[in-house]
Amino acid sequence: MSDRPVFVIGCPRSGTTMLQLMLHSHPRMAVPPETRFLVPAYYRRRTWGDLRVAQRRRALAEWIATDRSTKFRELKIDKNEFVRQAVEGPGSLGSVIGTAFRMYADRFDKARWGDKRPSYVKQVDLLLRLFPDAQFIHLIRDGRDCVASLKEMPWYTLDSFHAVSTWAEAIDAGGRLKRTLPSDTYYELRYEDLTDDPMTELKKLCHFLDEDFSPSMISPREAASVAVPQHKVWHSNTHREVTRSRVGSWATRLDDWEIALCEHMLGDRLESMGYELTGVPKPAKEHVVACQKTMQKRKASRMRKGVRDRFNRLREPSPVAALLTARQRSMAGVPQQRKELTEPV
Repeated sequence: MSDRPVFVIGCPRSGTTMLQLMLHSHPRMAVPPETRFLVPAYYRRRTWGDLRVAQRRRALAEWIATDRSTKFRELKIDKNEFVRQAVEGPGSLGSVIGTAFRMYADRFDKARWGDKRPSYVKQVDLLLRLFPDAQFIHLIRDGRDCVASLKEMPWYTLDSFHAVSTWAEAIDAGGRLKRTLPSDTYYELRYEDLTDDPMTELKKLCHFLDEDFSPSMISPREAASVAVPQHKVWHSNTHREVTRSRVGSWATRLDDWEIALCEHMLGDRLESMGYELTGVPKPAKEHVVACQKTMQKRKASRMRKGVRDRFNRLREPSPVAALLTARQRSMAGVPQQRKELTEPV
């Protein structure tokens, strides 16, 4: 049976928390609430030094377990035991990070772990460096519904132009992943299809994951009390049955100019994903120009960050890839341990 890590990715407000709970409801998979240490640990990897040295692994593990920014507490695992296992584990960045998620899965006696964070859709290269055997599930939702939902979130402080850009970036990133990653590594799933026929879509998803389908995945609300923190009131729908009530609700939640902007800026992408356009008149020129400027600034920022990361890769003090699963060790060329044969009595 597979023990590959699984990452749920997509545009924010596309249903990734619902999918997280569906996966967590599977008897072999554990997907925790969102944490905040994987990406920061990667970008700060030179800070920790050579992780083949036990004391450097200890320093990283203690930062993960104790820094207030990491949300390690959401995993509800013993921090001292985590530090101990990280120190005794393999000397790589991915191994220390992966140990925290593996211990979370152990809480539920499950063989596999996953992680959910929508922004990972633009960081798959980073994740594959850490976990070369990872699988990715890209949940796609109508961009107009995502924009409408983002506007209503208490934590989303940007404007509609940024919301439009966020969905476009997720779709474009998914397109690149679909072209470049193996079919057993990347999988696309539409929110509308998942909520319309959960059983059919989850069976197909389980086939991709090399897992048997479990009926418990269809009604994941019980998992919400474990995998969704109480303070995240914007995820209140996850405590109920799967519903299609929000599909297409953008028609009443977006202003007319926002609908026009979405269909003008996202039209080709929407149609390529199977979403119909309304044919509304073109948006005002100032809205188009403002959105284009936002997209250009965000693209420039991503490119600068990418250049910095490529430069830092030339100066890495220790291995990055995890060495926790059989496939990870095999991909790294680590000899598999042979089981000793005993002579029959």
